[in-house]
This record gives sequence, structure tokens and C-alpha cells, in this order.
Amino acid sequence: MSVCFSRRALLLASLSSTVVSGAALAQETPSSGYDDEIIVTAQKREENLQNVPISIQALGTRKLDQLNVANFQDFSKLLPSVSFQSSQPGVTTVYMRGVASGGDGNHSGSLPSVGVYLDEQPVTTIGGTLDVHVYDIARIESLAGPQGTLYGASSQAGTIRIITNKPSTAGFEGRVDGELNSVKHGGMGGRLEGMINVPISEMAALRVVGWYQKDAGYIDNVPGTRSFLPDPGGITVNNDDFVKKNFNDSEVHGGRAALKVDLDDNWTVTPTVLYQKQKSNGTFAQDPRVGDLQTQRFYPDMRTDKFIQAALTIEGKIGNFDLTYAGAYLDRKAYQINDYTDYSEAYDLLYADDGGLAGYFYIQDNGGNTIDPRQYIIGTDHFRKLSQELRISSPQDERFRVVAGLFYQRQSNQIFQDYKIPGLGDAVSVNGRPGTLWLTNQKRVDRDYAAFGEASFDITPTVTLTGGGRYYKYDNSLIGFFGFGRNPAGDPPNAPYNAAGSSMTGVAGCYTTSGALFRDDPGGTLLPAAVPGSPCTNLADFVNGKLVPKRTKDSGFTHRLNLTWKPSEDVMAYATWSRGFRPGGINRRATIQPYAADFLTNYELGIKTTLADGMVRLNAAIYMQDWKRFQFSFLGLNSFTEIHNGPNARIKGIEADINIRPIEGLTISAAASYTDAKTRNNLCAIDDPTYECNADPDNSIAAEKGTRLPVTPKFNGNATVRYQFPLGPGEMHLQSVIAHRSSATPDIRVATADALGRIRGSTTVDFAVGFDWSNYSFELFLQNAFDERAELSRYSNCGQCDGRVQILVNQPQTFGARLGAKF
Repeated sequence: MSVCFSRRALLLASLSSTVVSGAALAQETPSSGYDDEIIVTAQKREENLQNVPISIQALGTRKLDQLNVANFQDFSKLLPSVSFQSSQPGVTTVYMRGVASGGDGNHSGSLPSVGVYLDEQPVTTIGGTLDVHVYDIARIESLAGPQGTLYGASSQAGTIRIITNKPSTAGFEGRVDGELNSVKHGGMGGRLEGMINVPISEMAALRVVGWYQKDAGYIDNVPGTRSFLPDPGGITVNNDDFVKKNFNDSEVHGGRAALKVDLDDNWTVTPTVLYQKQKSNGTFAQDPRVGDLQTQRFYPDMRTDKFIQAALTIEGKIGNFDLTYAGAYLDRKAYQINDYTDYSEAYDLLYADDGGLAGYFYIQDNGGNTIDPRQYIIGTDHFRKLSQELRISSPQDERFRVVAGLFYQRQSNQIFQDYKIPGLGDAVSVNGRPGTLWLTNQKRVDRDYAAFGEASFDITPTVTLTGGGRYYKYDNSLIGFFGFGRNPAGDPPNAPYNAAGSSMTGVAGCYTTSGALFRDDPGGTLLPAAVPGSPCTNLADFVNGKLVPKRTKDSGFTHRLNLTWKPSEDVMAYATWSRGFRPGGINRRATIQPYAADFLTNYELGIKTTLADGMVRLNAAIYMQDWKRFQFSFLGLNSFTEIHNGPNARIKGIEADINIRPIEGLTISAAASYTDAKTRNNLCAIDDPTYECNADPDNSIAAEKGTRLPVTPKFNGNATVRYQFPLGPGEMHLQSVIAHRSSATPDIRVATADALGRIRGSTTVDFAVGFDWSNYSFELFLQNAFDERAELSRYSNCGQCDGRVQILVNQPQTFGARLGAKF
């Protein structure tokens, strides 16, 4: 009881004076604990955050250091408007302001609704937000609400920008930081980071950053068995060869280099390169059927994620106009192996009447003997992204100001997923790939073109009108193979075209030289595979004797209109009407039509204030958003996911933040959001544009009108208390961070959400005490002090069936020490 009381008391003490969200955490606090200006570039030009008429939070260098932020999960808990779904590091789908339908992240599915930028360049990729290690970062900006004018596609619900510290010719400097930590119920971890800034001349400087981090495991893979039909005489397996304590450890290492060259007083060139490799073992979710921080896995689980980005920024002046070019090329490769035993177990029960999974899919060896039906997946993704932007800005101090530009982006993903069953016979394997029950091998290309602009006019010295628009065009394509191989019990017998258990996917749907599908032309000759490594191609269009990618393209216009009133230097109020979009795309089942873009319209009122001679900053925003025909993953024929445009939703919310400096050295900051997100029509089990869910006799209502959108909690907030005071030759600090989130549903479909259970609300508390003297710093910290088992997401490996629930939890209580030096 005493622990429970102290935790609640700490939360109430820190949050009692505020309802929360916004910008306060952006403080670049010097030793005195406060700074008067927070400079951001959210609107493509440098501005004091308090003068930017949008809801924005910014975590600056000092704040990131103070809060020991190293990765996405660390900083996302400090941004109340941000929520996410994840299964392991590097596999995270980000949402903002409740704009989430769940089920995103499929390689062939919807693009993200939140854009992620590294400096000026977009690094958004489907299937996992780029988890850039946070060190020597100038700030992280979180822009809530549609950013469709300046940031375009996939910034439908908001944008997160990671801004790096740039090289400086002011002088030589460097720093080194190290950490050791111990995880309760787990092992030892730590990290080593360093930075050096070297002036090369009066006109050039080089900045190099490097890091290595090892995170200890805390999930145990414990002994277990699984049994599969047929019964009697079924198959029972164990995981004795894979039992291990703390098996979910991870390592990340990388580096970043930037060269800044001033060509003259007006022109600067900054090339940069970033490399990072992350390797994770095990799984990061616990199985509630097994125990706390425990699971049972029957094949190895691991993932490597490495990427390199080369970027170039050129800044200069033409007359008194600022010109900026920002270009980048990103190459990201991910490789993973995942145990799919839980999936096999669920489907074994589903097909019990057909002799289980093995009976239904003819899982036999070359001798015709039924074998262990368990699967594991070998999956790779190879992302490539080229982006270029050219923009021009008029002088910022003029009454009429303009920002305008052109944007182009091409991103591709080579998708490969091999579902393996050791010993699977050649006759029931995917053609040419013995042991493969199912294969996905596709190439996806998404292209975006845009012309954008915003203009601001000071109607009076205190009233400003801003209008902006973006003309966009997208052109997205998908080609390749997906599905099963052949079934020896097919009709006609032994014909190598009928898929195992289904003739709707796989080789049966491949194209022959006549342009017909193999199921309709069993005597025909298959066309060569469009994507190397495939047996043939069943996802394409047949045009003039050749296979070309399936494509969807469209164009349109998004807008932003903003009215700002600034009656004094310390108070600003604004009203915004804005719109964001997410491009449409191709369904991997070739017979299903492409899905269209979906749109989010935002109506927002906000206020930003600096009170009590700068001792208090209080910002708040209230908004309503209409999400039209949002893209959603429906379960189609043969339990195969299809993307359609679903119903509409309405999201209402409030965000606020406060930053107080009551006495010298004491800073109290808090931020939070309240989100009420609900559907405005029925969500049907089978797509029905009428939302009545009765056009098909097999249809039903999966979620009634008024159902809450998933993932995002109604309340999400955090508070930080930091006290700094002189002590001897240096300065000491005491700090506590509290983060609280209410519960949320894991899925919009009521039956699925009930099967998975609610994502429980949680409160975590961190403590730190440290001492800074001269150029050295030392800190002891206790993160997750009360060992709260905060649930981050819930999912099932068999997402469309009654599979075992997996709960992704936060890292248990962690104690450690940090030592840093600057030179």
C-alpha cells in the first residue's frame, strides 16, 4: 500500500495544476534552469516556438540529455499526442491525436499516417519507424495535426522531426558519455557515446558522432510443449533447445558525420551521412498464459535492421530571398526470423474438422508422411528512398511573407517473406523452394510529386492571416508473387497449379503466356517471374504480352488556413483549418480494387502564453478532426487481408502544457492530452460502402457506430520536476519524471479487442540525482522505479484468429550510473 500511495501522490503533486500537451519540454535550460527562447523550424524557417501558430512540442539537447533519451520509445512517452503499436525495436507504427484504425504496418498495406524527418529529409518507411539513436541531437519536434501543406503525404496526422546539431566553426569541442545499468529480473546493459566538432578553417567544420548501446534482456523463454492434430497419434513438440533467460537482448551501434562549408557569406553546403545497425534477439512480449516476463518460443527469433542515409543541404540567398535545397538517399535493410508456432497452433484448432493444420494443408514429407506443421518465417525488407525538395522563402520581417517549393520522392521496398516448415515435401512446397509453404516476394514503389506554398499577411500589427496549399500527385505500384505452391490432391490430380487448401492464391493465380491465369489455363506456359526468386507472377497486369506492375495514381490539393492574434508579446491565440492526406495503394490480391487516399480535416483553436515575467509558460489547443473513409485492413476470402476504405471517424481532443520556474533552479513542466476518437458509421466485417453490413449474407457489424478508435488512450500525460543548486565546486540536481496513460483498446473490431483484452493504463516514475563540475558530470538514475509492468501494446501472432495473446511491456526497473566529460 505504501508504494501505491507514494506513486499516486507523486503523480498528483506534479499534475495537479495542469491539463496537458505542447511545447514546454523544449526548454534549452542552462544552469539557471531556464531560457527565454525556444527556436524551431517547424514552418521551414527559424521561429520562436511561442510565435508558431500550431500545436508543437520540442525536446531540446539539454532536455534530451537530462531525461536520458536514447531512442523512439524514450521520447515518445514525453509526447502526449503520440501513441504507437510495436512488437520489437524497429517494428513500430506511430500514430498522433488518435488517428489510428489498427492493423497497419503490412508490407503491402497502407502508408504511415505520421511523417518522420531527419533534419530536412523524410525517413518515413512502412513497416517500422526509423529508430535513430538519439545523441548530440539539437531537438525533436512533434507537430500535431495535419501537416499536409509543408510536409505532404504521410504527414496526415502529424510529423516528427529529429534535428541534429550542426558543425560549427566557432571552435574545437567534444564530449564522451558512458553508462552502465542493471535491469531487475534481467541482465546488465550500457552504452558509450561520443562527439567531436573540428573547425577545418574559418569557413568549414566537421562534426562526427558515434555510439554503441547494449540493452539487457528481461524476457525468459521457458520450457513448454505444443500438440497438433491429427488425434490420436498427433504430434507433440517441445522447446528444450531454445530455453534461455533474458533472451531479448539488443545491440545498436552507428555513427553520423556532417561537413559544413560556407562557400561565402550567403551560401552554405552541408553534406551528412548516417549509419546505424541494430540487432535484437528473442521477443519483447510476454505471454500471460505462461507468466510474468515469460514466453514460450520454439524456433529462434532475431532481427537485424541496418540503414545508411546520405543527405545534402544547400542554403543560400538570391537577393533577399532564402533558397534551400534538401536531398537525401536512404538505404535500409531489415532481416528477421520469427517463430510462428502460436500461429500454427491457432490454425490447427481452426481446421480441426479437416485433421488440423497438417491435414488441411497436406503438410507431408516426400514420403507422404504427416509431419510437424509448425512454421517459422524468414523475412527481409529492402527499403530505398530518394527525396528532393527545393524551396524559397521571402524575408521574415516583411508584412507579407511567402514560403514555396517543389518536392519529389521515390521510395521502394523489396518484400520477401518465406514461411518455412522443415522437411516439407517438394510436392506441397512453393514451386522451386522445398520447405516453403507460403512465399511473398514483391516489389513496391511509391512516388510522390508536389508543389506547395504558404503566404502570411499581417492584417494589423497584431493580426496575421496565413493561407497555404499543396498540389500533390502520387503514383504507387506493386508487382510480384504471393501464396502457396501446389497441392497433390488438386483437380486434375497432381496438376502443379492448385494452391494448398485454396486455388485463390499462389501458383494457381500466376499468368501464362496467353495472359490467362494458370488455374484457367492449366496447360499453358507460365511467364517468367517478374521479381527474381519467385516461381512465377500472380500480382501484375498483363499488357501487350508483358507483365507490368499494378498501379494506382491520383492527384489533389490540400490546404491550411490560419488566423493569428497576438495582443501582446506574451500572448498569442490562433485558429486553424487544415487538411492532410495519405496516398492510396495496391491490394496484393490482384482481383481487389486499389484503395483510395484517405483525408483528415482539422479544426483547431489554440493559445500560447508567457506569464509572470517569463516564470510561467502555458500553451493549450482544442481541436476536432474528421477522418473520411479511413483505410482499413479487412479480412477477405481465405483469411487473406485486403485494404479498403472504411467508415468515417471524428476525433475531439485537448492538449496543453505548462512550464513553471517558481524559484531559482527549480523547473516544473507537464504535458498531456485528452482524446475522444470514435467511428461515425458502422465498421463491417466485410467491406460495405453503405455501412449497413447487410449487403452480403456473411457480413456482420465488426464495430458499431460510436466505437472508440484503438491504440490511443483517452488521457496521456507526463510531468518533470528538476531542481538544480550550487554545491561545492559544482552544481547538483535532483529530478523525477512521471508518465501516465489510461487504458486503450488494441483493435477497433469489438470481438478481436475482447479476445486480446484492453491495453491497461499505467504510471511509471523515474528518479535521478547527479553532480556537474567543470566539464564533468555524474548521475545515478532509477528508471521505472516501482517496477510497473506498463503495457505498450497487445497483439496475436495469428491476428485474424483466436491465437495466444502477446503483451509488449516496458523495461522493468533499471538502476544505473552515467559519467560524462566535455572537452
